[in-house]
Amino acid sequence: MFETLIHGATVVNAEGPSRWDVGIANGKVSAVIAAGKAAEARTVIDAAGCLLLPGLVDAHAHLREPGLTHKEDFASGTHAAALGGVTTVLDMPTDEPWTATPEQFADKMKMAQGRIHVDVGLQAVVSRDLSRIAGLLDLSPVSFELFTADVPDAFLFASLDAVAEVLKAFGEAGTLIGISPGDQSILSGSTERDRSGSIAAFLDSRSPVAEAGGIARALVAAASTGTKIHIRQINSELGVETWRRLRGIADASVETTPQSLFFTADDYQTQGANLKASPPLRSSRDVEALRAALSGGLIDIVATDHAPHSPVEKTAPHAAFADIPGGMPGLQTLLATMLKLVDDGLIALPDLVRMCARNPAERFGLGRRKGRIAAGYDADLLILDSRQSSSISNAEQVSRAAYTPFDGWTVGARLTNVFLRGREIVRAGKLIGPTFGNIVTRES
Repeated sequence: MFETLIHGATVVNAEGPSRWDVGIANGKVSAVIAAGKAAEARTVIDAAGCLLLPGLVDAHAHLREPGLTHKEDFASGTHAAALGGVTTVLDMPTDEPWTATPEQFADKMKMAQGRIHVDVGLQAVVSRDLSRIAGLLDLSPVSFELFTADVPDAFLFASLDAVAEVLKAFGEAGTLIGISPGDQSILSGSTERDRSGSIAAFLDSRSPVAEAGGIARALVAAASTGTKIHIRQINSELGVETWRRLRGIADASVETTPQSLFFTADDYQTQGANLKASPPLRSSRDVEALRAALSGGLIDIVATDHAPHSPVEKTAPHAAFADIPGGMPGLQTLLATMLKLVDDGLIALPDLVRMCARNPAERFGLGRRKGRIAAGYDADLLILDSRQSSSISNAEQVSRAAYTPFDGWTVGARLTNVFLRGREIVRAGKLIGPTFGNIVTRES
């Protein structure tokens, strides 16, 4: 007998839709059975006419704890994630302090326990003290993050030689290295050339040339060392074309963000600080190239770069556009924005699952537990009613940022229920039950 049986839904995995009923026991999908076949369960959920998707895995989020909890914390960020159908959040290491040592990593794990509404995987940062790597590897972070521009000197690897030497240090570890593509020389040079503080100066400092050069450098370094890498936040036509031509030389994946698929730099004129982040928004031509890459299967993962700031920080006067705190919330709207792409005909539902569930789970070392609906996998499940529409609004946002750049948008489905390891955590847009998210670590 199952603990729970979800009956009547169309199950959507990355491979396509199927008519299955899903039996749940001990936090796992115990069995998928032919629709309508007799099965006994303590609780039967009638999901006839609905869609059943695996919970989403956001591979790039900043939950802001420790040290920056006025912006967000584990509780508020994972609350937003749960309401948005994100049942696993992969948290970046750029808090205060940055998660750079085994001690800091272990402390962060302890901070999260008992306070997270969904499962969380922690990512560690690579510092110039490479002796820390071995101790961090023992704690099985889902990735190590390597930065090539726009970070403190202790974490900056600004040359091809520096990137390659770091990748060599991981040897046969088999872990994943996330690389944010940029070019410190372009950032520094453009800042010297244009001190106006304008939007144009900010765009020039983080140009498509910098992104493309960073992508090429990361791929060449990975190819020379045999290291597995993941390239962050691609969003320019030149970056896409560089990725297209060089991706086959290394074991590499790439991500983009929802905001990069919808907004252009022209939108700074209306949303201003609310859209300011790095990389900056690009031209309409860049957005079209990125959308074509997405629909053509060239993008592996869509992640939010959820990076909230307090409303006071975003609305304060700043001498230069570049000085506005960079980042915006995204966890609560990931599913909705991806459904908008489905509504637009750019992708299909299995593509959504591939880019926001299966691929991030597999790439970040959670692929035997997360990212699909199959026997033995965690019962992280989303019930969507495609007969109802839903709207995104600032008023419903629970992140401490207290807004969304997607305010007022409508999508053609409604998320009605969210399950984490077989237990219902969201019903009709509200959290229910106790907090029982876990820290998850990379599978060996």
